[in-house]
Amino acid sequence: MTENADGKKLDIGLVPPPEACNNGAHDWTPERREACSNDLSAERSLEAVTAKTNWSKADKDPAGWMPPAESATCTYLVDWTATKLRWNLNADETEQAALLDLAEPCADSTVEYEPAT
Repeated sequence: MTENADGKKLDIGLVPPPEACNNGAHDWTPERREACSNDLSAERSLEAVTAKTNWSKADKDPAGWMPPAESATCTYLVDWTATKLRWNLNADETEQAALLDLAEPCADSTVEYEPAT
């Protein structure tokens, strides 16, 4: 946790660890889990949000939580998808359906990623 210029507490992260564990990371080593949670080599894998926003997100995927600012939808979906692909994480049917539905207005968005080592 860190603070922004206004002194608000910020949490860093995109795919919550419980979500990662439920979708392919359950058998990872502790080192790989830490590498995923602190992935500084992929700008899309980490995001800074207020602690309040992160608490409301909890361990939900896009089927259960989206950023409150509608203008952030496409960026969030691209970042989420790129991170899941980068770390070879699964998406259940509900998450896949939500991603497809929510991404409909994001036709100009492209998901680019490099697989994590």
